[in-house]
Amino acid sequence: MAEYLRADMLTTFSATSIRGEHRRRGGNIRLKRALYLSAFASLRDQASREYDDRKRAEGEDHRSALICLARRRTNVLYAMPHRGTPYRSGNPTAIAA
Repeated sequence: MAEYLRADMLTTFSATSIRGEHRRRGGNIRLKRALYLSAFASLRDQASREYDDRKRAEGEDHRSALICLARRRTNVLYAMPHRGTPYRSGNPTAIAA
């Protein structure tokens, strides 16, 4: 799914050096936009906020941390139908409400 979206990172090599990682271009732009906005909205969730804070502490800027969070959310979206489980928030008060 991430390959279809091109939401993964690409490492560029040359004959003598590694030029680093950058995000891929292309993919389904509308779907990538929806996932980016979903990641932004999910920052209200405690688990998503902690993941974002951890990425920021690792040196990522705000936008890169959101892209990482969106990529993580694609993993969750992919796993849900394969495991046959609905999404459950890690926040117990959200489940009770």
